[in-house]
Amino acid sequence: MSREEAISLVQRLMAAEETSEAEQDQMLETLERGLVCPHISDYIFWGPAELTAEQVVDKAMAYHSIAL
Repeated sequence: MSREEAISLVQRLMAAEETSEAEQDQMLETLERGLVCPHISDYIFWGPAELTAEQVVDKAMAYHSIAL
């Protein structure tokens, strides 16, 4: 997933556009799969209010899982 595609989806979720819950769930699933970040929904919905869509995506793209 490109950064621009991710930003577009995050902007739609943050703007609370007229989308159904099923559409929102699909967008979140797409973001989680495309960015490989399990915390993307936390960044969007529970992160600091001053985060922009670009900052949310950059933070998610910086995520690296820890090998156990």
